[in-house]
Amino acid sequence: MRPILDRPVLILLVILPLLGLGYLALQRVPSGFMPEMDEGGFIIDYVAPPGTSLAETDRLLRKVEAIISKTPDVQSYSRRTGFALGGDFAEPNTGDFFVRLKPYPRRDIAEVMDEIRLKVEQTVPGLETEFLQLMEDIIGDITGRPEPVVINLFSDDEKQLLALAPLVRDAVEKVPNVVEVKSGVVPAGDALVVEVDRVKASLEGVDPDAVTKLLNEMLSGTVATEVQKGPKLVDVRVWIPRSMRETARDVGELPIRAPDGHVFPLKRIANLSVITGQPEITREDLKQVVSITGRISGRDLGSTIRDVRGVLEKPGLLPPSVRYTLGGLYEQQQLAFRGMVMVIAAAVTLVFLLLLFLYESFRVAVAVLMTTLLAMCAVFLGLWLTETELNISSLMGMVMIVGNVTEVAIFYYSEYAETTKSLGPLEGLIEAGVLRMRAITMTTIAAILALLPLALRVGHGSSMLQPLAIAIIAGLLVQLPLVLVVFPAVLSLLGARSKGNLH
Repeated sequence: MRPILDRPVLILLVILPLLGLGYLALQRVPSGFMPEMDEGGFIIDYVAPPGTSLAETDRLLRKVEAIISKTPDVQSYSRRTGFALGGDFAEPNTGDFFVRLKPYPRRDIAEVMDEIRLKVEQTVPGLETEFLQLMEDIIGDITGRPEPVVINLFSDDEKQLLALAPLVRDAVEKVPNVVEVKSGVVPAGDALVVEVDRVKASLEGVDPDAVTKLLNEMLSGTVATEVQKGPKLVDVRVWIPRSMRETARDVGELPIRAPDGHVFPLKRIANLSVITGQPEITREDLKQVVSITGRISGRDLGSTIRDVRGVLEKPGLLPPSVRYTLGGLYEQQQLAFRGMVMVIAAAVTLVFLLLLFLYESFRVAVAVLMTTLLAMCAVFLGLWLTETELNISSLMGMVMIVGNVTEVAIFYYSEYAETTKSLGPLEGLIEAGVLRMRAITMTTIAAILALLPLALRVGHGSSMLQPLAIAIIAGLLVQLPLVLVVFPAVLSLLGARSKGNLH
């Protein structure tokens, strides 16, 4: 009767279930960019309707201050209006709050942010807010698009973009757990358009280009000289009095002198029109673009983006002439994931080449590599069972598992190579497992215990490394059976298929 260790059924009974569970976990494990870390405080960026006076903005913000001060988890806060936390000047209808939370024990920062956000939306209508933690705000100021959900709509037709943006915003708002959805249409202040009629200008004997230049000097001023104040030279700008340019009617009455000396009002040769709420025009790759943005509350990035794609691809929402791309943190996640996948592939390839160089045996390298890949499947399974996001941190843990499991497998095979000098192949596999079991068990338990505080999210900042700890612990938990059971079984099977021994 052949020993059970030589039978492929053992390989199938151990490997196939683990591969199946790993694949199932990979399909269901949530994905994100970086884990949400409790920094002990957050930023509230706000924007009042365009044209809101400073007094009206202050009245709205007093209500927000009352909400913040009544929240029991808030320790202190500060507010800036017409000014940003980074020191940038802004319009009188924009600014931010910095809210500092009390030390633990208290509620999680996400719960506090959700509560304040909901109360502001219900009690302060017309005020657009954006809640984000301090580091996210700083990175967002650098990158420009810090939101997890960013939908860029491209078209050559500006009116079409402005009409589609609210429709897409309303559709994305229906996706579960997507909050703070904005259409991306940013209205600017009022504009006065002056169109000089060339026919009427020629009847008055004036050059239209000269009229345009004269208007620029009247309304914007011209630098006539400079005055030295200390080490600086200050420009002296000369222009018409404010009373002559306060309204569109005043501008229409501006006197224009013709070359022959007669004076006439500007409205005689020009058409003046006022445009209210003129939207800002943004271009990307020479295409007009509108970016619909949103944030995610209580859900992973991967499944949310899948639902957003489903909404955008519904027939009738976007015409064929409009193209869309997904940017923001999702775009950064895809770039980072591609880089980490290349790192993992390079790690596995280098390990395989090292094993070939070390043992000069293809079947030994394949056996070790199979053990390592099974441990990676266990990582996905561990992330799925703990509902931890697949992100850069957990992928880094997977890279470490590749090296750790390979190292333990090499130690086992080195022990096996020594035992087979006096024992047969089957007895050598068993004896190597007996000799190495205590060392592998103790090192595995020590590593798991060392990573357990991070995995349990104990202490400030541990949430950043929690996915890494869970990924490593999941790989270490299967390391012992993989190296002591599966690895010898694969070696025995591959050896039996070749020459009946493993040398």
